[in-house]
Amino acid sequence: MLIVLFIPLFIVALALRLIKQRTPKSLDKRHVVITGGSSGIGKSTAIQAARKGANVTIIARNLDRLSAAEKEIRGACIHKDQIITAVSVDVSNKTSIQKELTNVEEKVGPIYMLVNCAGMAICGKVEDFTEQDVKTLINANYLGTLYPIQSVVPRFKDRQEGIIVLTASQVALMGMYGYSIYASCKFALRGLAESLSMELKPYNVSVTLALPPDTDTPGYENENKTKPTETQLISEAGGLLKPEVVAEKLLKDALTQKFFSYVGLESYILTTLCVGMTPCADLLELMIQSVLLGPLRLIGAYYLRTFHSIIQRCHLQKQKEN
Repeated sequence: MLIVLFIPLFIVALALRLIKQRTPKSLDKRHVVITGGSSGIGKSTAIQAARKGANVTIIARNLDRLSAAEKEIRGACIHKDQIITAVSVDVSNKTSIQKELTNVEEKVGPIYMLVNCAGMAICGKVEDFTEQDVKTLINANYLGTLYPIQSVVPRFKDRQEGIIVLTASQVALMGMYGYSIYASCKFALRGLAESLSMELKPYNVSVTLALPPDTDTPGYENENKTKPTETQLISEAGGLLKPEVVAEKLLKDALTQKFFSYVGLESYILTTLCVGMTPCADLLELMIQSVLLGPLRLIGAYYLRTFHSIIQRCHLQKQKEN
């Protein structure tokens, strides 16, 4: 009986999606600010935005990388009068980031889109993290996202428009061996994104939570220096994506006002399994999620069992060596 009811509802939902497909927002002549914009996903996003005609401001701390990235982004511009700006500032310093965002608005124009890509990972067992390690991760991943958002939200509300992207990780949806502190920060970003989405909806401001898998970036290379064997073995199954691929999908999803931005089948499975109370794009997405949640729970349990098997093998190997 339920199947009989579901089929016509599915057809109606599919028809509504085809009829009411969201037109992507235009970035032409718009001001896009990207934190962590000197390398990795942030730089790739800046290049993609420049190719769409945006005026781009990249924010990071390293002056040499900022200068090199600025030149590369200029090469992607499609208009002669596009403005590309690089700003060196610590995004986890609330006073400094608010001051710099005010300055770039005065120089470049009203900020239309904020893409938060600043972040870093330190891996290890929970008991091995120093107090400074924990503070560093919280500052870089949570406060370094929160403070720029706090600065632009009043501006977006006044103008009744805007786009905010928070770049989290797949470990914003599931904890993983070796990522105890990093995952905690990314889980916090999910809560922030969901709350922001509710707060800003009346003001025509959209919020997107990007969930990139392992991506070939300088940050990923640095992360591998502290990654336990267990974490490496668990992560290997997911492969490694190019930042350009992640950035392209991030922009596409943000400009069509999707809440989640993910890449690949495994990310889709994880996102659907952990959808919770997040906004859905349309009726069709809601129906698909409702049907898939049960079967995907079984798939998730299989993956979890595999992860625990890897951890147990490593544990036994360490016992033999000792």
